Amino acid sequence: MLTAYAAPALTAGTAGLLTGQHELAVAACTSIAGTSAVVAFLVGTWLHNGGRTRRWTVTAPRGVLTAALVLTSVGAAVLLGWFGAQWLPAHTPVPATPWLERLRLDLPLSAALATTIVTLRWRSATTPSAA
Repeated sequence: MLTAYAAPALTAGTAGLLTGQHELAVAACTSIAGTSAVVAFLVGTWLHNGGRTRRWTVTAPRGVLTAALVLTSVGAAVLLGWFGAQWLPAHTPVPATPWLERLRLDLPLSAALATTIVTLRWRSATTPSAA
């Protein structure tokens, strides 16, 4: 999980610093890296299922499994991003800020990357002949 946080924080943070995008440098260590770590933990925990694999996760083609999990995590992240950017400012005292607007992009992208990496690595570790 540390790698799931550190890798996007370092890459997006470096890009933000090099291009002079202060908001990207801040988002790299908050919404981008945080989402990646949480999604990697949740997807990894679900895949491990207490040490017992679900039969369909091992027998389904690698691309199908990855696509299914990516669509699920991105769908949840889109809803969460919308909630943060649209619903919170409209229904609570939380003001609308550019940082909240970034959630609509940061969360789904981070969820997609983290889910893809965790799923492919897990699948490679559980099926030696999967290629």
